[in-house]
Amino acid sequence: MTIESTFLEGVFTISPKRFGDDRGWFTESWNADRMKEAGLDLPFVQDNHSFSARKGTLRGLHYQSPPRAQDKLVRCTRG
Repeated sequence: MTIESTFLEGVFTISPKRFGDDRGWFTESWNADRMKEAGLDLPFVQDNHSFSARKGTLRGLHYQSPPRAQDKLVRCTRG
């Protein structure tokens, strides 16, 4: 992800990187550490978004044990 300042104070252009293959794509649209490095120290940890091109494909659900455990929010917009 690239974070660039604009001519407007406090306004940034945030460009997430998209990683894709034949199953669809994945992008990290928010990362607290990267935002803090850019001067955006907000209490929001991370947001990811993925797209599955084929029925029956489930992406982005990986088990993580403590101390790196994370809750998952899954949203299905179609299908």
